Amino acid sequence: MYNDHFLNKKLEERKQQNAFRQLRLPDAKIDFCSNDYLGIVKNNLLAPLINGDQLKTGSTGSRLLAGNYALIEQVENEIAAFHQSQTALIFNSGFDANLGVLSSVPQRGDTIIYDSLCHASIRDGIRLSAANSFSFAHNDVDDLEKKLRHVAVAADKNIFIVSETVFSMDGDFCTLKQLVALSKKYHAHLIIDEAHATGIIGEKGEGLVQYLHLQHEIFCRIHTFGKACGCHGAAVLGSLQLRDYLINFARSFIYSTALPEHDVAVIRASYQTFPFMINQRKHLQEIISMFQSADIGYQKLTSQTPVQGVIVPGNDEAKKLAKRLQESNLDIRPILYPTVAKGAERLRIVLHAFNTKGELQLLIDELKQ
Repeated sequence: MYNDHFLNKKLEERKQQNAFRQLRLPDAKIDFCSNDYLGIVKNNLLAPLINGDQLKTGSTGSRLLAGNYALIEQVENEIAAFHQSQTALIFNSGFDANLGVLSSVPQRGDTIIYDSLCHASIRDGIRLSAANSFSFAHNDVDDLEKKLRHVAVAADKNIFIVSETVFSMDGDFCTLKQLVALSKKYHAHLIIDEAHATGIIGEKGEGLVQYLHLQHEIFCRIHTFGKACGCHGAAVLGSLQLRDYLINFARSFIYSTALPEHDVAVIRASYQTFPFMINQRKHLQEIISMFQSADIGYQKLTSQTPVQGVIVPGNDEAKKLAKRLQESNLDIRPILYPTVAKGAERLRIVLHAFNTKGELQLLIDELKQ
């Protein structure tokens, strides 16, 4: 019998922090938890748009071997056109996309400066890179510029600034216009993750970059499909050279079995759906404003996106409040240390196009208690 007792020490530490994670099955509670912002999954909007019986369920290999096919290249071209990019390259997930870009593009001697609240996939990609890396205080352009001024880069080396347009735990926007200005001033390359903006921000859900007409100022954009798009996968947008480079050097692309036709057809169906969900985005903004203006007795983070943070310091207290709300039929989960900083534990409340104002008022009343 093999011995796995060496795992117990770290598991016990996590339990002592009251931060032990466990899987749970979904139930019929009111959804204030999922990233299904537009209700595409809840309302099963994509299945009727694909002919599943005619689509292969496996790709049989990586894109560079047996796994490339006409549909995936067609959908990449459609995504590139929608996002006004020269090219798009589909990855199996947003995690894979960030990992592939950040582990392969920055080279030894280059410098990566990233927002301190960037997602774990970005940070893991940076760890795998040979480049130097530093974080800057969240959305603090003065701190970013201070670090940019101190980067001594040789003529053949590069600087990369990395951020997200909507941050997954705070729900706030990055200061994108200022990031573009600094990237120009210091000749840096911007890498921007649009995961939580895709489908939500802009008239057609095109994301913050296009909403601000900055698509031609960004070296690399990552759009993830597992949130508002209601499917799976991600696309990296950029130049033809960037696409060719990732095909040659991004290990999470080269060595992964490609998404099958069925999955790619669902991505296409999503792009035929979410741009036209104008009323859903309008309703979302109405209930976001309703929640932001409500007095709930807890500190709320300022957010004009579906992600709403309610600060409840301490793992114990955050878990207790989440449990009470669960008992009131509200599916809300606590976000605990070490996922967020100690003292910044919170409820991550997610608003959806299918949440009614009555359901939101129930949540507000429960928090007031």
